Amino acid sequence: MINKFIKYIGLPLGLSALLPVLSFAQAAAAAAAPVAAKPVPFISAGNTAWMLVATALVMLMTIPGLALFYGGLVRSKNILNVLMQCFILTAVITLEWVVFGYSNAFGSSTGALAPYIGGFDWAFLKGIGISDVSPYFISQETERIPHLVFVLFQCMFAVITPALIIGAFAERMKFRGFLVFSLLWAIVVYNPVAHWVWSADGWLFKLGALDFAGGTVVHINAGIAALVTAVMLGKRRLPAGQHITAPHNIPYVVIGAALLWFGWFGFNAGSGLAADGLAASAFLTTHVAAAAAALSWALLDWFINKKPTVVGIATGAVAGLVAITPAAGFVDVTGALIIGLLVSVFCFFMVSVVKVKFGYDDSLDAFGVHGIGGIWGAIATGLFASPLIQSAYSGTFYGNSKQLGIQLIAIAATLIYSGVMTIILFKVVEKTLGIRATEEEEDAGLDITQHHETAYSDAE
Repeated sequence: MINKFIKYIGLPLGLSALLPVLSFAQAAAAAAAPVAAKPVPFISAGNTAWMLVATALVMLMTIPGLALFYGGLVRSKNILNVLMQCFILTAVITLEWVVFGYSNAFGSSTGALAPYIGGFDWAFLKGIGISDVSPYFISQETERIPHLVFVLFQCMFAVITPALIIGAFAERMKFRGFLVFSLLWAIVVYNPVAHWVWSADGWLFKLGALDFAGGTVVHINAGIAALVTAVMLGKRRLPAGQHITAPHNIPYVVIGAALLWFGWFGFNAGSGLAADGLAASAFLTTHVAAAAAALSWALLDWFINKKPTVVGIATGAVAGLVAITPAAGFVDVTGALIIGLLVSVFCFFMVSVVKVKFGYDDSLDAFGVHGIGGIWGAIATGLFASPLIQSAYSGTFYGNSKQLGIQLIAIAATLIYSGVMTIILFKVVEKTLGIRATEEEEDAGLDITQHHETAYSDAE
């Protein structure tokens, strides 16, 4: 500005000779001025407190939430088997996660493998100190959480994903085969898919796939694995002419569903990794979608089967929670309402029409609810993502038609990879350890044959 003043105003006054001197002075002043330092990330007490709570809420989803939900749906002679499966996965997958699973999912590797799987730099959580901030964040660049809290939060996702598959093979898998299959699946399937979608190195992450809290990584991934295991394992051995079994304890189903709903607030709202407006929005959309889906399923039951059922409304709520999971941090209340209302239609049709027509025994509708709900949620994210929630992201209805195509690529990649690898792992376990319970074991019940216990005693 000074140079321009001298050039255009000061020339008549003979001041042009000062131009070189002033230019040198300005350059020297600029060189001497301190460069603004980049803000250093720090641990936020508020964000950390919220994320500790969110982590505990997600653990609650597996034990006792999912355990009671699935346990109530099976026959009384198999409830302990379901509870044990959920409980031991919480233990085994946690250990796998801290030994190398977290590093494989969120760490970095080199060369051609980098977009597909992390390395072992963080094996045994090596090099992660108690004061280190998480390298992953969403809404706040500087106010972050401890790295160890992020590790544990993601651990709970790794635990519940293979646990969801239990619903497809309930009442007919040997415990030993189940345990080895689930551990291998977590290593070979879950960890790579989590890396694809959520790691900064992942190929789907770089492509721009949106999955706020696990629609692809958790629900589609587990859903297709559930369908594959149900088909490969074969149908349960039921009395002649019987095609389904009645839930042995519907109150358990309701309690489990309620705990899942409660825990899901940590699952979705916690995925923003901060206690802020984005967490509040995800919290709200999660609740709205679940409520809409619960009502929608109850109405479908009422109109089609003439009576609204308790199992139906509980299943509808879970379907709504599944569908909103990938979209929770990207859509507004209107989007959540539409997602919730429609997911029950899709899942209801799948479990009451498609499953019956094709005759596969997805015992507790793991694919029909989690697989289909997850697919719809991922698609809906590509449709309803609103820049008013996060300005960097938008869907088809907000002018970004490319996002839907990216979502479809993520869905297809997950379905193909998880499906194929599940087939391979199933065959390996079947040929080595055995995986299907014998006819005698199934008739007696897995509680007594696999654990030498019974849930209920006839003694007074």
